[in-house]
Amino acid sequence: MSECIFCKIIAGEIPCHKVWEDDDHLAFLDINPIREGHTLVIPKVHASYLFDMNDESYQSLLGAAKQIAIRLKEVFQVPRIGMAVEGFAVDHVHVHLVPLTGVGQLDPKQAKPGDHTQLTELAQRIRT
Repeated sequence: MSECIFCKIIAGEIPCHKVWEDDDHLAFLDINPIREGHTLVIPKVHASYLFDMNDESYQSLLGAAKQIAIRLKEVFQVPRIGMAVEGFAVDHVHVHLVPLTGVGQLDPKQAKPGDHTQLTELAQRIRT
């Protein structure tokens, strides 16, 4: 999967705004966020489709997403963290986590290119 952008991020070939990592997963800020704090959580082993993952990998990914969602909720002081998994734009399983304050905020049409400096500072804030 050498052409997969997420595999390249995992391999360190492409930089990202990392907020969390363990042996099996990586979480980083989306470069085209829907809202401030929009984070992607991915497995380090390439998988194309969430429901094709074995049970252990699937549960582990969702556990990692929950851990990151708890941190995002603390940092952004929001009532909810929205979660979406669709996987058409990048053929590598990824969980979108988006801090939400109300209805209608988990809309991909709201995505805008993020500012590199702001994303760097935001990633640091989430990591701390």
